[in-house]
Amino acid sequence: MRAFSAIALGALALAGCTTAATRPASTEAAAQPVPAGMQYLYGSAEAAALTRGQWRDLVAYVGQKVRNRPANSVVLTPGATLANPQYVSCGDKPFAAVFDADETVLLNYGFESWQAAGGKFTPDRWSQWERTGIDKVEPTPGAADALRQLRAMGVTIVFNTNRNAANAAYTEQALDRAGLGPAKHGETLFLQGDDATGGHKDGRRATIAARYCVLALGGDQLGDISDRFNAISDVATRRAAVATPAIASNWGAGWFVFPNPVYGPQIKGGMDDVFPRDKRWNPPAEEK
Repeated sequence: MRAFSAIALGALALAGCTTAATRPASTEAAAQPVPAGMQYLYGSAEAAALTRGQWRDLVAYVGQKVRNRPANSVVLTPGATLANPQYVSCGDKPFAAVFDADETVLLNYGFESWQAAGGKFTPDRWSQWERTGIDKVEPTPGAADALRQLRAMGVTIVFNTNRNAANAAYTEQALDRAGLGPAKHGETLFLQGDDATGGHKDGRRATIAARYCVLALGGDQLGDISDRFNAISDVATRRAAVATPAIASNWGAGWFVFPNPVYGPQIKGGMDDVFPRDKRWNPPAEEK
């Protein structure tokens, strides 16, 4: 469409006509600063490479488990702790892999571009996005191919997301249009509002694990693995929790985390939370 406009304006100029100069909307958009986290996640080759590598490793791990059925899934039982983890038994249940949706299998280009331009998140606005932004998302790099490979192994793909249950049909469509489906609410799509626990996902995970031998959990936040991580409010304690000896070997081997420097419980912490005092540095005073 821009090419047609340029040709038409050129013809008018040659004919001796004049038009008022206007600044193209694309130029105005290009001049707007984009937050660093969004530049990284939605624009950088580095984030794309990291995400593709994570999907490749996940597919390889699941393939090993399909060939050698494990006794247990990777979903923690209700009474488990991070220090003393217990896992739901697989028995002879069919295989599944469970993923969050947003910024795990889907990149919300439309909503985040609106926020980058000054839009403010509210639950109502997000609900509106779920209903009307179906064609403004893309799969995360490598996701569509990875899910196809998993399904070819006989692994059911289940989505466990905090999108709204009231908008289930729209989320099904968004996943399908992005090449990630099929997704069917109540069967392979679980949403906030499906139970009485709100944004907590452990209840939905338990429902899924009762039906399937879950070989992999994937998400952009630790709450996509277990709500136990989100119960830890202190930044340093939460970071240290991932190194708890009993679960440390699960990362990249059943539990898979994808990059998201844009939003979520991982985006917090002041100077004292983030930078150890004994590791801070200031330039030395210049010698006179």
